[in-house]
Amino acid sequence: MAVRFHPHARERMGGRGATESEVRATVEEGERFPAKFGRIGFRRNFPFDGEWRGKYYRTKQVEAYAVREETDWLVITIITRYF
Repeated sequence: MAVRFHPHARERMGGRGATESEVRATVEEGERFPAKFGRIGFRRNFPFDGEWRGKYYRTKQVEAYAVREETDWLVITIITRYF
């Protein structure tokens, strides 16, 4: 199984502070849940212990929304939450 990235997802990763390796780990090892439009969502928490946009956070949560293409996952977009 390969994890591929739509250009939209790559753009969102940069703006939302997620790395490619975090998104891959989220899809491969994270919690899976149904999402809108026939997509699958994946969620995983990562230790962060850092500053994001002027505030300190201990945890970063990455959500990736993907569709299955044969044996691969195509990540459409990602969301990050800091807490």
